[in-house]
Amino acid sequence: MDNMVRNTVLKDVKKMKIDIDNFVELFNDNKAILLDIREPFETTVWSSSFAVKIPYNKLPDRLDELPKDKIIVCACPGEYRANMAKEYLRYKGYDAKSLDGGLLELMKKLKGGQAKNIKLSIS
Repeated sequence: MDNMVRNTVLKDVKKMKIDIDNFVELFNDNKAILLDIREPFETTVWSSSFAVKIPYNKLPDRLDELPKDKIIVCACPGEYRANMAKEYLRYKGYDAKSLDGGLLELMKKLKGGQAKNIKLSIS
Protein backbone atom coordinates (compact mmCIF):
# COMPACT_ATOMS: atom_id res chain seq x y z
CA MET A 1 0.00 0.00 0.00
CA ASP A 2 2.77 2.48 0.86
CA ASN A 3 4.42 2.07 -2.55
CA MET A 4 1.10 2.63 -4.31
CA VAL A 5 0.48 5.85 -2.36
CA ARG A 6 4.09 6.99 -2.82
CA ASN A 7 3.97 6.38 -6.58
CA THR A 8 0.63 8.16 -6.91
CA VAL A 9 1.90 11.19 -4.98
CA LEU A 10 5.11 11.33 -7.02
CA LYS A 11 3.16 11.22 -10.29
CA ASP A 12 0.91 14.05 -9.10
CA VAL A 13 3.86 16.15 -7.96
CA LYS A 14 5.54 15.76 -11.36
CA LYS A 15 2.35 16.95 -13.08
CA MET A 16 2.36 20.09 -10.95
CA LYS A 17 5.90 21.18 -11.90
CA ILE A 18 7.21 22.21 -15.27
CA ASP A 19 10.82 22.24 -16.36
CA ILE A 20 12.27 25.32 -18.02
CA ASP A 21 12.54 23.88 -21.54
CA ASN A 22 8.91 22.73 -21.45
CA PHE A 23 7.81 26.13 -20.14
CA VAL A 24 9.66 27.97 -22.92
CA GLU A 25 8.06 25.72 -25.53
CA LEU A 26 4.54 26.25 -24.12
CA PHE A 27 5.15 30.00 -23.72
CA ASN A 28 6.37 30.25 -27.32
CA ASP A 29 3.24 28.39 -28.47
CA ASN A 30 1.06 30.85 -26.48
CA LYS A 31 -0.18 28.02 -24.23
CA ALA A 32 1.36 29.25 -20.97
CA ILE A 33 2.13 32.44 -19.11
CA LEU A 34 4.75 33.13 -16.47
CA LEU A 35 3.37 34.45 -13.19
CA ASP A 36 6.01 36.25 -11.13
CA ILE A 37 4.63 36.22 -7.59
CA ARG A 38 7.41 38.25 -5.97
CA GLU A 39 6.87 41.48 -4.08
CA PRO A 40 7.30 44.83 -5.89
CA PHE A 41 10.54 45.59 -4.03
CA GLU A 42 11.95 42.38 -5.51
CA THR A 43 10.78 42.98 -9.08
CA THR A 44 12.16 46.54 -8.96
CA VAL A 45 15.66 45.14 -8.56
CA TRP A 46 15.31 42.66 -11.44
CA SER A 47 12.40 41.28 -13.40
CA SER A 48 11.40 39.63 -16.63
CA SER A 49 9.38 41.80 -18.95
CA PHE A 50 7.39 38.83 -20.27
CA ALA A 51 5.97 37.80 -16.88
CA VAL A 52 2.64 38.79 -15.36
CA LYS A 53 3.55 40.32 -12.01
CA ILE A 54 1.13 39.67 -9.16
CA PRO A 55 2.56 39.36 -5.63
CA TYR A 56 1.52 36.15 -3.88
CA ASN A 57 -0.49 37.97 -1.21
CA LYS A 58 -2.47 39.87 -3.91
CA LEU A 59 -3.57 36.79 -5.87
CA PRO A 60 -7.08 36.53 -4.36
CA ASP A 61 -7.87 40.12 -5.42
CA ARG A 62 -6.35 39.86 -8.90
CA LEU A 63 -7.48 36.47 -10.23
CA ASP A 64 -9.37 38.20 -13.06
CA GLU A 65 -6.00 39.18 -14.58
CA LEU A 66 -5.14 35.52 -15.24
CA PRO A 67 -6.33 33.59 -18.28
CA LYS A 68 -8.30 30.40 -17.67
CA ASP A 69 -7.33 28.99 -21.08
CA LYS A 70 -3.55 28.84 -20.50
CA ILE A 71 -1.22 27.11 -18.09
CA ILE A 72 -0.21 29.48 -15.32
CA VAL A 73 3.44 28.85 -14.47
CA CYS A 74 4.11 30.28 -11.03
CA ALA A 75 7.63 31.44 -10.28
CA CYS A 76 9.74 33.06 -7.61
CA PRO A 77 13.53 32.97 -7.18
CA GLY A 78 13.41 29.47 -5.71
CA GLU A 79 10.19 27.52 -5.52
CA TYR A 80 8.67 28.00 -2.07
CA ARG A 81 6.19 30.84 -2.78
CA ALA A 82 5.58 29.55 -6.30
CA ASN A 83 4.41 26.21 -4.89
CA MET A 84 1.97 27.98 -2.56
CA ALA A 85 0.64 30.10 -5.42
CA LYS A 86 0.30 27.03 -7.65
CA GLU A 87 -1.72 25.21 -5.00
CA TYR A 88 -4.00 28.22 -4.48
CA LEU A 89 -4.60 28.63 -8.22
CA ARG A 90 -5.30 24.93 -8.68
CA TYR A 91 -7.84 25.16 -5.85
CA LYS A 92 -9.46 28.06 -7.73
CA GLY A 93 -9.72 25.99 -10.92
CA TYR A 94 -6.67 27.16 -12.87
CA ASP A 95 -4.26 24.84 -14.65
CA ALA A 96 -1.25 25.94 -12.62
CA LYS A 97 2.26 24.59 -12.28
CA SER A 98 5.40 25.74 -10.53
CA LEU A 99 8.59 26.41 -12.46
CA ASP A 100 11.17 23.78 -11.60
CA GLY A 101 14.25 25.64 -10.38
CA GLY A 102 12.47 28.99 -10.16
CA LEU A 103 13.27 32.32 -11.75
CA LEU A 104 16.97 32.09 -10.98
CA GLU A 105 17.32 28.94 -13.07
CA LEU A 106 15.15 30.43 -15.83
CA MET A 107 17.39 33.49 -16.03
CA LYS A 108 20.49 31.27 -16.13
CA LYS A 109 18.93 29.32 -18.99
CA LEU A 110 18.05 32.49 -20.91
CA LYS A 111 21.26 34.47 -20.35
CA GLY A 112 23.27 35.85 -23.21
CA GLY A 113 22.50 34.48 -26.64
CA GLN A 114 20.12 31.90 -25.17
CA ALA A 115 17.57 34.69 -24.63
CA LYS A 116 16.65 34.35 -28.30
CA ASN A 117 15.00 31.02 -27.44
CA ILE A 118 11.96 32.73 -25.94
CA LYS A 119 9.63 34.49 -28.35
CA LEU A 120 8.78 38.00 -27.27
CA SER A 121 6.88 40.65 -29.15
CA ILE A 122 9.28 43.57 -29.01
CA SER A 123 8.07 46.89 -30.35
